Amino acid sequence: MDIQALKNKYDIIGNDPALNEALETAVKFAPTGLSVLIQGESGVGKENFARIIHQYSSRKNASLFIVNCGALAKELVNSELFGHVKGAFTGSTETRKGYFEDANGGTLFLDEIAELPLESQALLLRVLQSGEYRKVGSNKIEHTDVRVVAATNIHLYEAVKRGKFREDLYFRLSAAQIRIPPLRERKSDIYLLFRKFTSDFSEVSGMCKISLRPDAIRLLESYRWPGNIRQLMGFTQSITARFSQKVTPTLQRVELDASALAPYMPTEEGEPLPVLYDPESRPRGEGGISEEERQAIYKAIFDLKRDVDTLKAQYMHRTLPPAPEQQEAEWQGPEEQEFDQPVVSIPHKEEPNLSIRHSEEELIRRALDKHHGNRKLAAQELGMSERTLYRKLPQEFRKK
Repeated sequence: MDIQALKNKYDIIGNDPALNEALETAVKFAPTGLSVLIQGESGVGKENFARIIHQYSSRKNASLFIVNCGALAKELVNSELFGHVKGAFTGSTETRKGYFEDANGGTLFLDEIAELPLESQALLLRVLQSGEYRKVGSNKIEHTDVRVVAATNIHLYEAVKRGKFREDLYFRLSAAQIRIPPLRERKSDIYLLFRKFTSDFSEVSGMCKISLRPDAIRLLESYRWPGNIRQLMGFTQSITARFSQKVTPTLQRVELDASALAPYMPTEEGEPLPVLYDPESRPRGEGGISEEERQAIYKAIFDLKRDVDTLKAQYMHRTLPPAPEQQEAEWQGPEEQEFDQPVVSIPHKEEPNLSIRHSEEELIRRALDKHHGNRKLAAQELGMSERTLYRKLPQEFRKK
């Protein structure tokens, strides 16, 4: 079995040993016909594993039905699963099939199985043991040949001890278990997933991909990601949309460091996020600067980017080669390949050897160079008054 080919087919990203073991186990269980219990937190991709089990089983040419038990109305669960006859309850104007009848010969994936009422659990156990069930409102015994794959995002045996889940059903399902590890146990996969998601989003939007410096990668990996892959995907798309720019021949990606990423990292109520930087410790430069002027400077940085790509590359001592032709997706290659592409870095909010005053002067120099020394136009470009610009002029321009 080629694990990587399996991952590619089902869009599963990661090289963590525990993830690989879960995939291998799914393929081994698939042809046996056993009921399988998939355990994993919300957002880890349990449905993909159900699809793998179905596809590698003898039932692959039949249908796979996916049912979210948590989304079923409590009073209609039995009707949804087993069907009902006309007149069984108010509003039942005709006989209706349930999932076990529809899925006959195929596979039924019951997600969030712990949400089933105890009465429905008893009926499910009977189907698993004998293949027998009855429609709601009927005394006729029906038969079905359905393979059940169940999933839960809670510790199922704890639910048994609390009386929320039948012990006999638990033992029936748990004989063949697969545990999918959460992202916090797959730290080495987090940045790989980030690269995949930003690459996909960028391809659709025509924007640059986002890459992270090592300190930003450490920050990304330090968060526990309770929503797992689903949460990381949404976060990556948001970051890409926030910081990215249109792809140009001289710009293929935007690079972020930890100080740029930290303000947008998710937080959890009652659980502080381990952040690498203390905002109170940032150097404030010589002399005060108003918030309005600070925002004008940040705006000017982004406005000037389009005109100073070449200067920025020289400033960073980087050469911008043409984008290399890739034989595989960029996010799949070695990380070093990513840093060979044309890039613009989002400025640090904190530079160890660069004060705010120095940053202002550098921006003013560039604006004045751009407008050939015209202070009025430079001030307009920077979003400040001509008087403020004069007060902040670098020494060499005061003589002009």
